[in-house]
Amino acid sequence: MAASTNDVEQIAASLAQNFDVQQLDQIVAAAYDPINPNRSAANKALMQMQDTPDLWTKADEMIENSTNPHTRFFGLQVLDDMIKTRWKIIPQEERNAIKDYVVGKVISMSQDEATMKRDRVLVSKLNLTLIEILKQEWPHNWPTFISDLVGSSQTSEVLCENNMQILKLLSEEVFDFSKDQMVHNKIKTMKESLNSEFQAIYQLCEFVLARSQRPSLLQVTLQTLQRFLTWIPLDFIFKTNLLEVLLNKFFPEPMFRNDALDCLTEIGSLQETSYDHLFPQFFATFLSRLADVFSPETNLERAFENGSEDEQIFIQRLALFLNGFFKAHLKLMETPESQTALMTGLTYLVRVSEVRDTEIFRICLETWHMLSEDLYRSEHDTFANKSPLNLNNGNSLRSRKYIYAPVLTGVRQVMIASMAKPEEVLIVEDENGDIVRETTKDTDVIAQYKTMRDTLVYLTHLNCEDTEAIMLSKLTEQVEGTNWSWNNLNTLCWAIGSISGAMSEDEEKRFLVTVIKDLLGLCEAKRGKDNKAVVASNIMYVVGQYPRFLKAHWKFLKTVVNKLFEFMHEVHPGVQDMACDTFLKIATKCKRKFVTLQADESSPFICELVDNLPTTISDLQPHQVQAFYEAVGCMLSDRGVKLDRTALLALLMQLPNQTWKSIMDRANANVDSLIDPGAIREIIKILKCNNRVCGSVGSLFTSQLETFFMDMLNVYKIYSEKISAAITQQGEIATQMSLVRSMRSAKKEVLRLLITFIDKSGPPEAAPEAVAQGFIPPVLDPILGDYQRNIAGARDPEVLRLFGVVIEKLKNYVVNDVPRIMEAVFECTLQMITTNFEDFPEHRIRFFEFLKAINAHTFSALFSIPPEYQKLVVDSVVWAIKHTERNIADTGLDILHDLLLNVAKTPHVAQGFYQQFLLSLIQEVFAVLTDRMHKSGFRMHSTILRMMFHLVQTNQVTVPLFDTATQPPGQTNPVFLRDHISNLLSTSFPNLTRTQVSTFVEGMFDTNMDLATFKQHMRDFLVQLKEFSVEDNSGLFGEEAEREARQREEVLRQQRSAVPGLLKPDEVDDDL
Repeated sequence: MAASTNDVEQIAASLAQNFDVQQLDQIVAAAYDPINPNRSAANKALMQMQDTPDLWTKADEMIENSTNPHTRFFGLQVLDDMIKTRWKIIPQEERNAIKDYVVGKVISMSQDEATMKRDRVLVSKLNLTLIEILKQEWPHNWPTFISDLVGSSQTSEVLCENNMQILKLLSEEVFDFSKDQMVHNKIKTMKESLNSEFQAIYQLCEFVLARSQRPSLLQVTLQTLQRFLTWIPLDFIFKTNLLEVLLNKFFPEPMFRNDALDCLTEIGSLQETSYDHLFPQFFATFLSRLADVFSPETNLERAFENGSEDEQIFIQRLALFLNGFFKAHLKLMETPESQTALMTGLTYLVRVSEVRDTEIFRICLETWHMLSEDLYRSEHDTFANKSPLNLNNGNSLRSRKYIYAPVLTGVRQVMIASMAKPEEVLIVEDENGDIVRETTKDTDVIAQYKTMRDTLVYLTHLNCEDTEAIMLSKLTEQVEGTNWSWNNLNTLCWAIGSISGAMSEDEEKRFLVTVIKDLLGLCEAKRGKDNKAVVASNIMYVVGQYPRFLKAHWKFLKTVVNKLFEFMHEVHPGVQDMACDTFLKIATKCKRKFVTLQADESSPFICELVDNLPTTISDLQPHQVQAFYEAVGCMLSDRGVKLDRTALLALLMQLPNQTWKSIMDRANANVDSLIDPGAIREIIKILKCNNRVCGSVGSLFTSQLETFFMDMLNVYKIYSEKISAAITQQGEIATQMSLVRSMRSAKKEVLRLLITFIDKSGPPEAAPEAVAQGFIPPVLDPILGDYQRNIAGARDPEVLRLFGVVIEKLKNYVVNDVPRIMEAVFECTLQMITTNFEDFPEHRIRFFEFLKAINAHTFSALFSIPPEYQKLVVDSVVWAIKHTERNIADTGLDILHDLLLNVAKTPHVAQGFYQQFLLSLIQEVFAVLTDRMHKSGFRMHSTILRMMFHLVQTNQVTVPLFDTATQPPGQTNPVFLRDHISNLLSTSFPNLTRTQVSTFVEGMFDTNMDLATFKQHMRDFLVQLKEFSVEDNSGLFGEEAEREARQREEVLRQQRSAVPGLLKPDEVDDDL
């Protein structure tokens, strides 16, 4: 009968006084029984027991006397915790007793085969406990451990097998997992000890591999050896018979093949010039042994599908071996003597690449990307000195390409047949074999596509004719139906799209004319919705990748666009989305073609497009209609051709404008019609559509906005009043009501449209002065008044974003409006965001962006507001720099830096500002500088502190920073500040000596220090602090790390842009 919850608690309490293993077994049994009603109480009791300081002294009783395996594990866990956290503080005799007990237990349980089989899991746990002791004691307090282990291994094969496990774990701990768990000197000592004693370990491995007939012992010995091969002296590999044993004894045996291959992979990846001459022979011998398993012509795809788990693992490890060897030694194999082996090895890798397994393919892809890039670089001699493989061995550059030609044809075949899905493709085959719209992006597939795309671009440059021939041959198979399948067509078209830009224009024209004609014909010929959807998606992807071809061939461009318009009526999931996306992409890249009068045409295509627009978009969903309108807006944004763009924009917007007028007419008769849910939905759709057009067409949108600007503001005002009335009647809960939420959405769309318009404004149609005078005054009252009056939960952060953009774009033209804007939004927003660091996150970032814009563009307005508001500004900046969210803290630091610069340039406010705020600002910046949570702001902390200290030291602060009544006569600001900061630091960090503080403070006042030297001075001080001394202080070097990352990205960008086709069409700035 199960114990009750009270029983469990009583037993747990009694165990603290009188330990009883049987009673502990009852609690553990309850904790591990998923249907026991007292499971939760039992788990709680066990956690409380684990916190008992001396429970570890009962660990041996739990292990020896318990009948429940889980209790024995609990005992070992308690012992492990003590070893990790308290080992150094328990007496030496107790440490020795624990060590002797664990060693004795491991030996006793691993000497007998029956016991090993029965308690294998417990023995494994004991091994881990022993490793924890070794990390504390070996080698300094236990120098004989390795020799003792090796000596005992020769007494029993069962014991030897477990000892091998211990050695394997020890190597992993020291060389793989030690970085985050042990201090550097300890790791160094353990590595040196393992190195010095490896002779004995190797001799043990050699003895076992030569003498033992026990399969499990041989397997674990090979696994242990593999762990050591990455770091042992290479003489143990190349001056012994180890390679011969691995290649000739163990690799041919299926039972040991995978473990032997793991060892060979480690050896094959080693790089040591003194042994270079041995690697070609090693590889040739390996290939001869591999040929006994299967030939290079074997169809591994079928073998993998039908093979056992071990056989599948073997193929994956073979991929790792070949990848590692070629990355390390391809140069060595490019000699006449080794060329046959090189080609054979690469042919094997092609066969492995054909296996339908994602992980295996990604391993192979790494090799093909490296090889194709290196061949391209050496062929074009652009980055030969930076070649990743340094393959410059005297052969002519041209000959290298031809050496690999047979293999590269196979690689092209594999790449094209296995091409990953690009991000732009929205139509996929689901697990049920149905064609559906993709719902989520697979980031791994996107990353794989990028690598495959780069590889195929390089391969195309190396032999364009071969790539083209393979692709057209596969396309013919699809057209004729001899090898038709969704997957085959998809991968082929994804590959065709991926090499955009890699061919010359003439080659591309010849190739694409065939491809597009065949695909269009295939779309007509295929029957069935799914088949047509697959072909349609591939047509759209391919044409979207070749804007250069489309721009050069108007008739093809027009045919393609009209085909897209057909697809916009196809209701199969994903087809319409992809048609609209592709149309937008083509409109962006080829905009001028659509507004130019083409030969044999009576008017530019855009005129025909606008005339037929109602029919074209009749079957589209609202979000698709918006993408369509954005695309036409892109065309109208091109100013290179003389055209009545204003009239065309009016025609484009005719449909939404008519709907808007209809709604406004009903509202004039009955204002309550505006709060009809259907009317609100239509208003939101119209505003979104206008927003997309405004974003793409730019300042030309002024004429369209003027047609409904005042109506839009009236709608905003009415919705604001209705929302306020609902909140007054029903309280804050009203903001969750469906109708109120819909009206708030409409208000947000008004704000977003205004934000886009102001952001895109500019001459000639929307000059800053004209916008400031014509559009801003009517906006202020309905939007600012509503924001100020509303409850916190009903204030829209877009209001702050809007006025931040207004100030940023219109600058001094709105300087007189800034006090009114600040009065409406400043204090009420500050109350919302300073209660804690979590509530209203979007308001918080928008507020500080708004403040940053004022500081940067209308600084004078800050001193046109009342003094209490000026103090609020400084207080809000201080609050921002203390924020735990990095983007808020960084914005606050930027504002403070700009504020100090602006103050210094404004003499009539500077001294009053310094007297009121400078001392407190220095203290606040020091507070965040010495806070470990704010390391990422170190660059700006240093910059700001240097600025403030140098202001004082150079006597630019002429007013006293101190109370003259409490300071001696003749006191100066520099002397006062030195004493003040010294006292502040000594009080805050008592571990610092007076000399350390004095040296640091004097350095801060040294005006000869440039910023880089000042930052190093600050870093040195921070590392001395107890709070920072045991921390990861990489954040203090964040600026340098970010600069290096940017430089690497720029170099990579330049390298990629030098290779035609590596940059995707949407990454190339040629939108005409």
